[in-house]
Amino acid sequence: MGGAQPLAVTLNGGACLCVEVDASRIERRIEHGYLDVRADSLAEAMALLEQAKRDRAALSVGLLGNAADVFPRLLAEGADIDVVTDQTSAHDPLMYLPVGVDFDDWVPRRTEDPDGFTTAARESMARHCEAMVGFADAGAEVFDYGNSLRAEAREGGFSRAFDYPGFVPAYIRPLFCAGKGPFRWAALSGDPADIAATDRAVLDLFPDDDHLQRWIRAAQRRVSFQGLPARICWLGMGERHLAGLRFNDMVAAGELSAPLAIGRDHLDCGSVASPYRETEAMRDGSDAIADWPLLNAWSTSPPVPPGSPSTTGVASASAARSTPVRWSSSTAPRWRAKRQSGC
Repeated sequence: MGGAQPLAVTLNGGACLCVEVDASRIERRIEHGYLDVRADSLAEAMALLEQAKRDRAALSVGLLGNAADVFPRLLAEGADIDVVTDQTSAHDPLMYLPVGVDFDDWVPRRTEDPDGFTTAARESMARHCEAMVGFADAGAEVFDYGNSLRAEAREGGFSRAFDYPGFVPAYIRPLFCAGKGPFRWAALSGDPADIAATDRAVLDLFPDDDHLQRWIRAAQRRVSFQGLPARICWLGMGERHLAGLRFNDMVAAGELSAPLAIGRDHLDCGSVASPYRETEAMRDGSDAIADWPLLNAWSTSPPVPPGSPSTTGVASASAARSTPVRWSSSTAPRWRAKRQSGC
């Protein structure tokens, strides 16, 4: 279970059930404040969520179980679920726990019979994905996080695996088309006070961005630092340099105790080629083209002298492992790097 999923729901006033096969991950998310409570049974979890929905209260509930078992049960019981997604690591079937295999037997079983384990995992992924399509057929908002569950479910025999979209073409690509993406910075001092100071600077810089204002204030309350104190937010073309220049001024003026490291997430326009996530369903058919990061850099760089060496490569995205189902009570562009036809 990733911490981002339950926290994203509760920050937006929703109530969600997060299904996880590893009990230690549930306890860690509760300890760090990303998950609210753990239920000992599906019935208890549903009762908690129904009450939260009636009270219009934000709540995240962790349940120890396998999504390939729990999702079909919820669908068969006619659970009133608004939004469904998953974040299961499915790139490698050996990293997916099949239905009927105990958690403690996971490593021995996949080591002893990797081929048989792969077949069983794909069959379970097909069940998992079939339930998600069932929720979509019933009217829920369903989307994929991009961790190859749909592709593996298709290998497992479920032909409708791609009947629901990935989250990038469904929701994020219009932001990419406007040059909007994640802007991240870390305090090299290790002092959380430096992040607090940059938070205030960002709030001052963009007072009319309601989403940004709400996010920064919520992150200050709810997001725990891990390693160096850091913050991330989404800024668009014409905005990121303003934040960077303001941070430079703060370092120069001694408002921060040390410099900052500025970066961005892999989920950004022109940063990663991943046909089941960042570049899924490109209108010009360029899903699998791996040159976007290079084109993005070259199109904004000074001319290169003839004969100078260049490099090529393939970028790929990594993914976290967890399986949440979300239950909610509410639910200038870089055209040179990504052509308008591809957005």
